[in-house]
Amino acid sequence: MAVGVFDLFSIGIGPSSSHTVGPMRAAAVFAEELVGAGVLSRVSSLRVDLYGSLAATGHGHGTMTAILLGLEGFHPELILPAEVEERLASIAETRTLHLAAVGVGSGGGAALPYGVEDMVLRPLTVLPRHTNGMTFTVSGAEGEVLHAATFFSVGGGFIVREGEEDAAQQELDASKDELPLPFRTAAELLEHCAVTGLGIADVMLLNEKASRDEGEIREGLLHIWSVMENCVATSLKREGVLPGGLRVRRRAPDWFDRLRKECAGALEDDPGAGWDAGPHDARYWQEWVNLVALAVNEENASGGRVVTAPTNGAAGIIPAVLYYALHFAPGMDQATQQDRNGVVVRFLLAAGAVGVLYKEQASISGAEVGCQGEVGSASSMAAAGLAEVMGGTPAQVENAAEIAMEHNLGLTCDPIGGLVQVPCIERNAIAAAKAINAAKMALWGDGTHRVSLDEVIITMRETGKDMSDKYKETAMGGLAVNVVEC
Repeated sequence: MAVGVFDLFSIGIGPSSSHTVGPMRAAAVFAEELVGAGVLSRVSSLRVDLYGSLAATGHGHGTMTAILLGLEGFHPELILPAEVEERLASIAETRTLHLAAVGVGSGGGAALPYGVEDMVLRPLTVLPRHTNGMTFTVSGAEGEVLHAATFFSVGGGFIVREGEEDAAQQELDASKDELPLPFRTAAELLEHCAVTGLGIADVMLLNEKASRDEGEIREGLLHIWSVMENCVATSLKREGVLPGGLRVRRRAPDWFDRLRKECAGALEDDPGAGWDAGPHDARYWQEWVNLVALAVNEENASGGRVVTAPTNGAAGIIPAVLYYALHFAPGMDQATQQDRNGVVVRFLLAAGAVGVLYKEQASISGAEVGCQGEVGSASSMAAAGLAEVMGGTPAQVENAAEIAMEHNLGLTCDPIGGLVQVPCIERNAIAAAKAINAAKMALWGDGTHRVSLDEVIITMRETGKDMSDKYKETAMGGLAVNVVEC
């Protein structure tokens, strides 16, 4: 199917969409194929090979444990954090994996002696299709291969099977023909707006209605926002340091307590009120934006439940900017009070439309183009969403997206220890502020600008190709090697 808003905003677990969500999804697909092919009962051994970036930074990103869960049949959008902890503890204690245990027709799965330490890591081997490659192989009692498959995790939780790339692209192209207003470039999107008189969010909504009704779309997007809000609420209840060995202190809970004191009023008078209850003193808008971004990405770093937006590593930017739209954006007070849900839906649709452009023309994978593809694309999407709900014209919305990405070009992906913590968490807060500024700059113009969004997207793609591989999620360059982990 053509890339839609629910592909770009999908629910999963942290800390990485490309290194956690994608591998779990691929492993679950492989497990389901064993059931479908009727070979599960004959499986005696399992082999998992991880290549390139998955092998180089997989331990810090939770790749190996995510694959174990996927092989048991769990999907990232359905598994709960409590189930993650329970199953991983059981596998570690018993050193037994229950292959394809979850799912219809599995019959309880196949119990195999298997754990993280059995996976074969090939960090210096990059398969031709993508640096995030993985191969699953199961064999019978006599050593005969029963089933094998290679998958690539291409960013944002999307996976592609080796050998089916052309077929997948053909299916994608064919599905676009079913859309009333298909677009691959910003120029095509703006042309649709000019011809129809619709806004960017309206064009995206019309295309989404080709596969589901409007009520379902609205309900789905509001659910996405509720998961984002719950992610913040959960994060604010945690204390101490983040897992992984870097001993990075959680800042969001202390930040929230300070804001409660600084913004004297309803929230301080009613400690039992939800974190979103306010008061929203305009003097502290940036602190609130920072809080949301930090909270989401601290929860992501903890392996909690998050929304890929469009990736896990950049998951805090869109919720932080949407929070700004609902509580602080100039001129939004009356609109927000009248139809808060409408603001959420319109914001996410416009952001999703811009996300389609990055998926179509470039990449949202840090392992492929660096962090400009993750944080940069999220900042661009957020700027578009904010400009849309603040009344921007299609040209102004496109300009906002362009400004945000233009000032994220060349951003590398070199997290310390392979953990999605430093510089990732702070980077989300900084990029959220960039998105807000980009939207404001665009709205103070008339939509005309020298550099187009398409030109910036192409530049991002080419910059990613030229970027040294050691700066693309390999833990071989930048902060990953220049900062002592302990």
